[in-house]
Amino acid sequence: MKTITLGLPLSHESIDLIRRAECKLELAPEACKRIEKCKAYLDSKLVNNDRLFYGINTGFGSLCDIAISKEDLSTLQRNLVMSHACGVGEQVPDEVVRIMLALKIQSLAYGHSAVQLATVNRLLDFYNHDILPVVYQLGSLGASGDLAPLAHLSLPILGLGELKVNGKITHSAAVLETMGWEPIRLEAKEGLALLNGTQFMSAYGCYAVLEFRHLLRQANLIAALSLEAYDCKIEPFHQAIHAVRPHLGQQAVAAEIRAILAGSPGLSREKKAVQDPYSFRCIPQVHGASLDALNYVEGVFLTEINAVSDNPNVFPDEDLILSGGNFHGQPLALALDFLGLAVAEIGSISERRTFQLISGNRGLPSFLVAHSGLNSGMMIPQYTAASIVSQNKQLANPASTDSIVSSNGQEDHVSMGANAATKLYRIIENLRSILAIELMNASQAFELRQNWETSDTLAEFVKNYRKIVPFLDEDRYLHQDIAATIAFLKQTA
Repeated sequence: MKTITLGLPLSHESIDLIRRAECKLELAPEACKRIEKCKAYLDSKLVNNDRLFYGINTGFGSLCDIAISKEDLSTLQRNLVMSHACGVGEQVPDEVVRIMLALKIQSLAYGHSAVQLATVNRLLDFYNHDILPVVYQLGSLGASGDLAPLAHLSLPILGLGELKVNGKITHSAAVLETMGWEPIRLEAKEGLALLNGTQFMSAYGCYAVLEFRHLLRQANLIAALSLEAYDCKIEPFHQAIHAVRPHLGQQAVAAEIRAILAGSPGLSREKKAVQDPYSFRCIPQVHGASLDALNYVEGVFLTEINAVSDNPNVFPDEDLILSGGNFHGQPLALALDFLGLAVAEIGSISERRTFQLISGNRGLPSFLVAHSGLNSGMMIPQYTAASIVSQNKQLANPASTDSIVSSNGQEDHVSMGANAATKLYRIIENLRSILAIELMNASQAFELRQNWETSDTLAEFVKNYRKIVPFLDEDRYLHQDIAATIAFLKQTA
């Protein structure tokens, strides 16, 4: 199994391994030195020093002016973690929790957070044994960081909260005892370092970037099959058209569609229609714009996952402890909302192609089934796709335009990036269902074109799909077909 070293730059490829539990994590030796150096520096600053440092020897939020005695600094940090674990709603998926663990370790590994090395190592232990803190989706405002979710992520370090082991939820204290691990006694600033940060938003964002890149490739493949089934022209994908409007995503999608269709006899078949509907003809422009958005968002998250996002930040070499706002999720909130729009649009244009395929045009039977009337065929899957597209339009409304004052007015502008993150997750999962329905219809329509041949790429794709979902001769229980198609897309590279 591959080992990924934290404290060195992370890539999205590494995050993909991390989320799937296909690697082990370790700390770079220099990261261990940075962590220990920063902790020693903070300890030295607190000896015989009456200066107040936010969250280290003061209260939090609007309680920042209340001094805390040296004797209570550990209790202060423990209380912080316990009091902030107020998440509600559904549990965060395991893949996202794994990313959260890795990203929290990565942020602490830069040596600007003044935590114990033992605390960071315990997070490593959780990941490497696939023992996952139970985290809840709702509760973060996306500024002061992801306080509630990260509190739930951190509780098990103290022997509190819950852990998931082999899919079973167990009280953390019992798991620690079984593993022979002692609860960590938090020291000055540690609770704040664990809770301040953008790892909830970032983990969801990384998951979305990885999933959407995969789904975009599948959207292009399925769209190419729809093009064949609807007997569309290849001219709208000609390189010359896209060279004179050279958006990178548009050019890339057009080239990919040409490559998928390469060798298809359908490219030279005489077409009766002068033009094709936009949902076919403008695939490069629409899919390409979403690809450009994805590439931008991927860059935002690549910066964030290799950054320090807690507060205050400690700089031993400069002899500085600075309180700022690196926990604020605004860069992520805007990017998450932007990606939500890009994902929703791929679903929107996919459903339009499905609608065209079932409409009884271009020599295809209505609803893509024989004896329509007796059989409803593919009528209602299109309803389902339309319903999901409508929900995605609602979910794609931006969260980042909202802000609600918290902490008695001290935290008076928040990003709402956590809400942007969780609704983007739903948009992503919805898109998979919409594409599954288009695949059902496109494969059905193409096979109704008796004796038509297509490219080797599409022929292999349909052949593999038909091993899972058979051709529709007459009405049957289509929920099962949709579920099987979704599973096929999840398993298809």
